[in-house]
Amino acid sequence: MKNILDRFKLPTAAENKRRDFLKNGLLGGLSLGMAFDGNVQKEMEFITQKVKRESKPSELKITDIRIAHLGGVPFNSPIIKIETNQGLVGWGEVRDNASPNYALMLKSRLLGQNPCNVEKLFKEIKQFGNHGRAAGGVCGVEMALWDLAGKAYNVPVYQMLGGKFRDEIRMYADTPEIDDPNNFAKKLKETRLDKGYTFLKMDFGIGLLADKPGMLTGANVWKLNQKDKKAKTVGSYNMTKHPFTRIQITDKGLEYIADYVGKIRAGVGPDIPMAADHFGHFDVNTAIRLGKAVEKYQLAWLEDLVPWFYTDQWKQISDAIETPTLTGEDIYLKEEFIKLIDAKAVDMIHPDLASSGGILETKKIGDYAEEHGIPMAMHFAGSPISMMANVHCAAATENFVALEHHGVDVAGWEDIVTSDKPLVINGFAPVPTKPGLGVELNEEVAKKFLRKDSQWFAPTDQWNTKDSWDRDWS
Repeated sequence: MKNILDRFKLPTAAENKRRDFLKNGLLGGLSLGMAFDGNVQKEMEFITQKVKRESKPSELKITDIRIAHLGGVPFNSPIIKIETNQGLVGWGEVRDNASPNYALMLKSRLLGQNPCNVEKLFKEIKQFGNHGRAAGGVCGVEMALWDLAGKAYNVPVYQMLGGKFRDEIRMYADTPEIDDPNNFAKKLKETRLDKGYTFLKMDFGIGLLADKPGMLTGANVWKLNQKDKKAKTVGSYNMTKHPFTRIQITDKGLEYIADYVGKIRAGVGPDIPMAADHFGHFDVNTAIRLGKAVEKYQLAWLEDLVPWFYTDQWKQISDAIETPTLTGEDIYLKEEFIKLIDAKAVDMIHPDLASSGGILETKKIGDYAEEHGIPMAMHFAGSPISMMANVHCAAATENFVALEHHGVDVAGWEDIVTSDKPLVINGFAPVPTKPGLGVELNEEVAKKFLRKDSQWFAPTDQWNTKDSWDRDWS
């Protein structure tokens, strides 16, 4: 009865006073300089304590775009800095080993624009991207736009994507091949498992077989690696699509690879997911024979067995072997992923956010795959700037499995940015809660990685003027 009567209790004088203030002072627009009592003043301070005063998102404009080209992180990574009229700075990154010019050519299209209109700007510039590294500029700029929008509205990027499915992101650590499988297994344990990583990837491609007699057919006319001193070069092996090299792995070569993988699996143990990276260039038939040779070691996936655009060949391979197949690190935009998914050509997709279209486009790719029961792992090989873009996307995408980490062995890698540290804890990356990407470039450390042929965010006025009619329809 007491609780029921409490509902009809008349307001106290103090409560009336507070309500009058909120009605007349805030809603009526009366001067905030009027005399308040102490309690009302404190309440006003509490109400407004999280109001972001340094940015007016509707008036935010892009004023400059500059680049600092870093090296050894672990590869070459051009860092994008977008400046605004309100002092906010957005950070992005052109994909590893791509030209900074892919981003700088977009400057004339972006000056004076509001960076908070991320999807609108992306649709205006996406025509200047393409598969592989050619997408690096569009995707890097898109990262920086999300960073700015998050800072302007004082929210982390994942929140603008619809929220998060997870608080930490599982990382998988790539490890370059070592000829001796026992030493390789030891390295995986000491440098990966002992650091808390719960997902691994390794290399065991045909480079392992190049200097061993009787392992490969047709490789004698290709210079596969520096050990192969006697090989004749009839063309550029690395630039020749897989079906056209006519290299095949012999039974002896398959036995060697199977034994190699078996020893590593024995050293790592059966509980840890272990994926396989790119294998080199050979045809569909060899890919199927290789897949069957290593099936009993329960690998997490076989990656990039043939180029991603051979949809029918991918379906042949996937239908013929039990180990999951995966591709996608060079695909630009969702449409080509949709073709692979609709054709049931692969078991998993593997976008690189710095090529696939950026944060939002990669989430769209993941969402489409999720609706069709396809998991998404994410390829990544850059600095912590790009990593954080991946982390926000992975947090917001339900079918995410694991994110690649190529910088585990790079001294000072995490210190390239200022943020809540460490970035990776026991093989998982905590999802940042700070606005935007949640990190800022640490100039003192980042300058140590600056390439000798690059300047530190030098002026880019030569890219200010637009010199083309961009519309792609009539």
